[in-house]
Amino acid sequence: MAEKVNQTQNFLKGIIKENPVFVMLLGMCPTLGVTSSAFNGLGMGIATMFVLLMSNIVVSLVKSQIPSKVRIPAFIIIIASFVTIVEMVLEAFIPFLYEQLGIFIPLIVVNCLILGRAEAFASKNNILASILDALGMGLGFVVALTILGATREILGSGSIFEFKFVSEDANTFILFILPPGAFIALAYLTVLFNKISIKTT
Repeated sequence: MAEKVNQTQNFLKGIIKENPVFVMLLGMCPTLGVTSSAFNGLGMGIATMFVLLMSNIVVSLVKSQIPSKVRIPAFIIIIASFVTIVEMVLEAFIPFLYEQLGIFIPLIVVNCLILGRAEAFASKNNILASILDALGMGLGFVVALTILGATREILGSGSIFEFKFVSEDANTFILFILPPGAFIALAYLTVLFNKISIKTT
């Protein structure tokens, strides 16, 4: 019973207490680079979560077979394999999203969130715990990128998931869909998220 509670806590901490973006400030490159819309944020978040989940599973399964001297290079090869799969699937089936995300897809390989969880958690725990950790951290990343993208899209374009809810001649804060807007939106959302998480703990 205690083990199940602990696993549940490990799952939830990635969404709230240790959110990769709003609390731990990991993966800032895609976070700031592709979240000009909610759709882009959701797409990058799901792609990253898939790579995180699959790499955690593989690392947990083969950890005892990898010599300590080549541990990090081996983890990077595992991660790069799944990133290649994601890139090929997006290019074949969701070309619009593939074009929007561009160079940030292959850059998932060096996302410190994925390599960090492989090294700090999956390489030291069993497969079930590694899956729950990846799902928790991955969902936290998806939620953060989607919220950030939605905020920027609403304020900058007057739309959400490309559904326009204001007239074309309405005033919007175009700054928020530009690069500086990513920093501003992230800063305010980080403060808001941390205030909420402190009150709920």
